[in-house]
Amino acid sequence: MQITIRPAETKDLPGILEIMNHNILHSTAVYDYVPKSLDEIQGWFNERQQDGFKLIAAEYNGSVAGYAGYGIFKPKAGYRFTVEHSVYVSEEFHGKGIGKLLMAELIAIAKKEGIHSMIGVIDADNAASIAFHKQFGFTETGFLKQAGFKFGRWLDVTFMQLLFD
Repeated sequence: MQITIRPAETKDLPGILEIMNHNILHSTAVYDYVPKSLDEIQGWFNERQQDGFKLIAAEYNGSVAGYAGYGIFKPKAGYRFTVEHSVYVSEEFHGKGIGKLLMAELIAIAKKEGIHSMIGVIDADNAASIAFHKQFGFTETGFLKQAGFKFGRWLDVTFMQLLFD
């Protein structure tokens, strides 16, 4: 399987939207309730570009198989070297190594851009995501009990962090 990891482009937004909305509707990876529109995703994409944050896409046969990016952790100047990241893979491509390709590239970009700390905010019941992050050297640094609510239940959150020299 030939996967290309590259900067996301406007043409990727429908594929990114499909992955995002699937996660909104069917998982606790995203704590939103309502699917996004293409216009909302276009605004989100434009805002990321204006703020200088990277968004990358995994392409397979001309389609988006996954995406990853990072953005503001907290909107205070003292947090400017810390980012919160996300990695999402289309359900049909789970278990094929695309998430690893995206994460490795995202980490390389963060290091090159002088980021000091990457934070993952993960549903505490998502053992697969926690294990995935540990493969890249992330450590569990915090736990918030009942910080989110989705699908009629309270959700705990695990914070994971990767520090760069």
